[in-house]
Amino acid sequence: MKRTVRQQSDQNLHLEIIMSNLSLIETARDFNRFYTNFLGLLNKAYLDTPFTLTDARILFEVGSHDGVSAAALVRDLQLDPAYLSRILKRFRAEGLIETSPDPADLRSQVIIVTDQGRETFEELGRRSNAQIAARFDRLASGEPEAAVSAMCTIRALLDPAAKPAPAIIRAHRAGDIGWIVQSQGRFYAEEYGWDLRFEALVADVAGKFLANFDPAKEYCWIAERGGVNVGSVLITNSGDGVAKLRLLYVDKSARGLGLGKLLVDECIRFSWQKGYRELSLWTNDMLETARAIYVKTGFRLVSEERHRMFGPEANGQNWMLDL
Repeated sequence: MKRTVRQQSDQNLHLEIIMSNLSLIETARDFNRFYTNFLGLLNKAYLDTPFTLTDARILFEVGSHDGVSAAALVRDLQLDPAYLSRILKRFRAEGLIETSPDPADLRSQVIIVTDQGRETFEELGRRSNAQIAARFDRLASGEPEAAVSAMCTIRALLDPAAKPAPAIIRAHRAGDIGWIVQSQGRFYAEEYGWDLRFEALVADVAGKFLANFDPAKEYCWIAERGGVNVGSVLITNSGDGVAKLRLLYVDKSARGLGLGKLLVDECIRFSWQKGYRELSLWTNDMLETARAIYVKTGFRLVSEERHRMFGPEANGQNWMLDL
């Protein structure tokens, strides 16, 4: 039967789609080959131990749980049941695990690590950490964070069901203030069209904070997730019992986690503990999410004024909180 014009057109379109994606597919395959070599996943002796990668992965899963069923290992690791059974038999013989019938499924077993298995599991973890740390040590400043951020992006795109790493709040350390300048300068240029004068302002505030840092009255909080900075805020001493909240920022990748409110709460708590009578801040009215946090935490608007400090016209606002 002869093909219709419509059928031929559909086939041509299908071939065009395949060819247009071919370079993406080849690049993904090339990355897979690189990364398996990078981690030594094809080595028979994983991390210079008697174990294969599959052995180590099974021991990791068992060691990370108080008890895990063989059926769950088959499902989560996509292993052949007979293959898993042989590995578990060897682990039992080597004294790494103990097994008992699974009350929920008598055809399966509940597996736990022995003390010896726990030591082996933890040693594998230390070796893996050391391997990655050595790789990162060869990179320039900021590159390990960029690599981890890219890994998180890959995970989020290819595995949307994956639970994101929890965020932590910590004190600033070397390099963090530079990150504040870079991230905020780039963000406000991209989102609001602010020119380099804003980045200069951030650099000035950040530089003075470092040069005159008084840990008894000032502080910088960094929000971090998966080893990558995603938020920040400063408290500086304005004198006469007034603290100033500066440079509140939450990266787009971490929006919706409540980090902005958490950072502001830390500022309020710190300022109160240090005996300040007021906490002030300056912002712009288009930053609606931040302003909503300030209103919710009790700040009051005391003055505002139109300006073109950073190019586009904006409405600057001064807010105050009585402590």
